[in-house]
Amino acid sequence: MLTLTEHRKGVIYTTFSYLMWGLLPLYWKMIEHVSSLEILAHRLIWSFVFVFLILTLTSGLSSLWKTICKLFKDHKSLWLLLIAAILITINWFTYIWAVNHDAILEASLGYYINPLVSVLLGYLFLKERMNALQTLATIIAGIGVLFSTVQHGEFPWIALILAISFGLYGLAKKLLAVGPLHGLTLETLVILPASLLYLFYLIINGDSQFIHGDWVTILLLSGAGIVTAVPLLLFAKGAQMIPLYMIGFLQYIAPTISFMIGVFLYQEPFSSTQLITFSCIWIALALFVLSHTRQVHAKQVRSPS
Repeated sequence: MLTLTEHRKGVIYTTFSYLMWGLLPLYWKMIEHVSSLEILAHRLIWSFVFVFLILTLTSGLSSLWKTICKLFKDHKSLWLLLIAAILITINWFTYIWAVNHDAILEASLGYYINPLVSVLLGYLFLKERMNALQTLATIIAGIGVLFSTVQHGEFPWIALILAISFGLYGLAKKLLAVGPLHGLTLETLVILPASLLYLFYLIINGDSQFIHGDWVTILLLSGAGIVTAVPLLLFAKGAQMIPLYMIGFLQYIAPTISFMIGVFLYQEPFSSTQLITFSCIWIALALFVLSHTRQVHAKQVRSPS
């Protein structure tokens, strides 16, 4: 059983991970003059370099090699790894593009919707049951998205791509069952050749901001790996020390911070239509959290003391 000190550490680690994810738009905004594809390529490359360095310094390369050997013996796992790598690449690109094209609000909407998408995917693919509150929450969220589509005349594709890609990524990771550090290393390794080829293409065409940009741009592009890996590692550490319901509450820190950044710092327009859409999502999330809390309480009651 975890001690009170370990529990507090878990809350601190997990909270800091979500704080970092919530503040990430500020980082991407500092290099919005760089194309989203080039930022993505650097994020993938430097994430791989950073986590590979961590594994080297912590003598974790042997365990990584064992993980790779296991994956090559199981074609299903290899396909899941490839799918996970593609999904996280799509998710990262969409988020970077959204932030640097003044769509932080819609990006935050995507991560508000994500837990509901995960519940729906669990129902569809893992045969997990949805209770009445979860079903109602999903319907209300769907109404919010539909209302936004009808009023604006366009589909909130950024929010849905972010929510669905990350939801499917989580599903693939659950089926793959590889640790976060090994997972990030292998996922970035899969996309590494394409990233390097794209950067080489930019260099030979004289379009590389990493070569022709100022030193601040170079440092920020190089640091993309650190701002990607550090919150993930903090989350992986903290999640082992706190119960699942606590993670369920804390996960809304990131989109809430991003939402505030979009509205108050970058003054993105927040119309009455968006207010209704977000209100539907917030009501759905309140029902989702209530349902989750009830499930945890019921398990605690059934479990022997």
